[in-house]
Amino acid sequence: MSLRNERVRKTLMKEISDILLKDIKDPKISGLISITDVEVSHDNSYAKVFYSILADTDKKEEIIEAIKKNTPKIRYEVGKRVRLRLTPELNFILDESLERGARISDLIDKISKGEI
Repeated sequence: MSLRNERVRKTLMKEISDILLKDIKDPKISGLISITDVEVSHDNSYAKVFYSILADTDKKEEIIEAIKKNTPKIRYEVGKRVRLRLTPELNFILDESLERGARISDLIDKISKGEI
């Protein structure tokens, strides 16, 4: 990955997080989403945005739908904030690695306490 792509990646992570926190007025999203990573194509025309959800399982589907519904608005805001020739097409992908890590940590704790 080039230095420019790395800068674009970090900028997109920061700006998308900020947009979700301050500009998207959907109560399903506010404060429940964390951007974990962004992968940018070599020409910056496409970005995979990985996010985790800090909510229980029954709310996840609502939040995923809210993200899909708000993707054009998020992309528009990115275009206003980040100076690029093209505003990248955003593809939001749920990242469950934090949850898996927490589950594994919980299991290790239970094993060490002799509960399992």
